[in-house]
Formats: sequence, structure tokens, C-alpha cells
Amino acid sequence: QVQLVESGGGLVQPGGSLRLSCAASGRTFSSYAVGWFRQAPGEERAFVAGISWSGGGTIYYADSVKGRFTISRDNAKNTVYLQMNSLKPEDTAVYFCAASPGWYGPDRAAFGSWGQGTQVTVSS
Repeated sequence: QVQLVESGGGLVQPGGSLRLSCAASGRTFSSYAVGWFRQAPGEERAFVAGISWSGGGTIYYADSVKGRFTISRDNAKNTVYLQMNSLKPEDTAVYFCAASPGWYGPDRAAFGSWGQGTQVTVSS
């Protein structure tokens, strides 16, 4: 298990950008796959992006964010980032990062460690 803490959320206008960070504790974090999920009010928690641990990391995105969001990791800093550009009101949600010892797909049940979430609000 690793402990995760998200940061970087906030209020941004449509078309704006935010960068979320997911800081992890634990010496083996570099061997974990990490996913970003989001949950809007009244909706289920949904996969946004994921990155495996190996080398540069195989990367996965939900169709709704492809071309706008970029996930990356810095294993030296035990941190995974989610750069969000061209934000839309429908991106408004609480964003969570999650970690798994391996990549088993975008199903949230595959991730055993979760952060507390950070609120992202896209509104004019």
C-alpha cells in the first residue's frame, strides 16, 4: 500500500488549464501503476487517465479527455501529474489519484490505494 495526496485543484474558466499532482509515500511507488479518476455529483467515479510503472510508462486516457489531458510521472519525486488543458464545464468533478501494484485496466476496483481527492471546478 502507498499513501497518496492530491493537490492542484481549483476554480478555472472554460478553456483554462490546471495541473494536478499526486504525491506518494512508499519506497516502491515507482513500481506502481497510477490512475486518475473523477467523480461529479450524482455520478459514479470514472477513469480519466492511467500510467504504468515501466520505463516511460504506458499511458491510457478516457476518450473524453484525449488530446486535452496529459498524465506523467516523476519517480524521483514520487509524484504523478495530470496536466489538464482546454477545460470544459463538464470536467468539473472531484479528482482522485489511485495506485495499483500492476496495470489491470481502468476499472477502479483494480486500484487499492486512493487519495482524498481535489476539487476541480470549471466555470465562468
